[in-house]
Amino acid sequence: MKRIGVWIAILAVLILALAPQALAKEKLKIGVLYSITGSFALAGAEPGQRGSLIAIDMWNDKGGAGGKYELVPVISDAQSSPDVAIREAERLIDVEKVPIILGLYSSSIAVPVAPKCDQAKTILWITIAISDKVVQGRHQKYVFRPQPMGSQWGNSSVDYLKDNLAKLGVKSTGDLRLAVIYEDGPYGTSVQVANMARAKKYGMNVVLNEGYNHKAQDLSSLILKLKASKQDVILHTGYYPDIVLLIRQARELGLTTKALIGHGAGYANFPNLQKQLGPELTQYIHNVDPAPAQNFDLSKFPPDIATSIKEFLKRYNEKYKEPSPAAHATMGFAHAWMLLKTLDYAVEKFGQPTPDNIRKAALELKIPEGASPAGYGMDFAPPEHEFAGQNLVSYPVVTQWVKGKVEIVWPSAMASLEAKLPMPADSPLAAK
Repeated sequence: MKRIGVWIAILAVLILALAPQALAKEKLKIGVLYSITGSFALAGAEPGQRGSLIAIDMWNDKGGAGGKYELVPVISDAQSSPDVAIREAERLIDVEKVPIILGLYSSSIAVPVAPKCDQAKTILWITIAISDKVVQGRHQKYVFRPQPMGSQWGNSSVDYLKDNLAKLGVKSTGDLRLAVIYEDGPYGTSVQVANMARAKKYGMNVVLNEGYNHKAQDLSSLILKLKASKQDVILHTGYYPDIVLLIRQARELGLTTKALIGHGAGYANFPNLQKQLGPELTQYIHNVDPAPAQNFDLSKFPPDIATSIKEFLKRYNEKYKEPSPAAHATMGFAHAWMLLKTLDYAVEKFGQPTPDNIRKAALELKIPEGASPAGYGMDFAPPEHEFAGQNLVSYPVVTQWVKGKVEIVWPSAMASLEAKLPMPADSPLAAK
């Protein structure tokens, strides 16, 4: 009897030792590739990465992908360099053997990395980079972008102006004097091309159209051209240090305007701009981007989505002490959420989350408007489409920094505040 008791005890120990292994979920690696050092970090890549990692943590807490796979983020730093980003993407694919790469802040990085992933049959899920060139005409099969694309930024800012002509003190679109300035990489040119095409469509008077290198150390010559142009409104597409430089030198050289409208990147982080420039200079500046989560009217969302948004904001504030994170944090979170929802679908319908199964799931799964933490839905263009892999139902809004708060001012259906146009006189940049 003693021997039997000993064997029972040994068997019980073995069962207890093996039980966690038997119950343990399979692990699914996800490469998380953002520029967390270098100039792109402060411009928005760092909050984007934070948002994506919070989404992964929340998914693991509720059981992982399809309730069967624990998600393991493999964090990588693109260092704000296309060359480094390519090497890191190759390392994630060849060494880490990840089936998915999530992230990419800069279009200058996304443009060369996308075909590398597509050729390797590795899913690339782009959360922030917006250039049309990332997807246009490439017919990639493994590249998906839930984020709106650059031309939508350029269209939205001009549409916003068209809808607010009276506030700007002009009677017709032909009376509006518009200046378009931009960093001359893939990101800036995508927005600029759309700005120009939309302005032409409405018959607006473009008095300056000029690009520059975003690494420029002096933008005084551009500012003098802006002064000479006698513009009413400045549309600007830049990254971060160049935005700070432009605004700082604009004040030094006495540039004024009725409205300064940015298109993402550093403009999305108004609190950080305010730290660099002070509250007076930052006040009333506009930005075009997907709406920050804290600006949503959660009563308009399904209960489960509203709960996810609240949990995201709660975790972000607890970890980073930011109750109103930059818009890029919402992009990182909401677009990662769409990937994780797609993984659930792939596991439930196709079994294993292989790149081919994830690809099929991404093309099949349709998310209606309001049913994601981004506000808009998800519906990817198929490979034969001119913009294969692009989310065809995503869109940005226009926001304005007013009294230390981000406010949505366009479209009117989503507005949280009436636009302050022209720029009120208490701004040093306001046209007198």
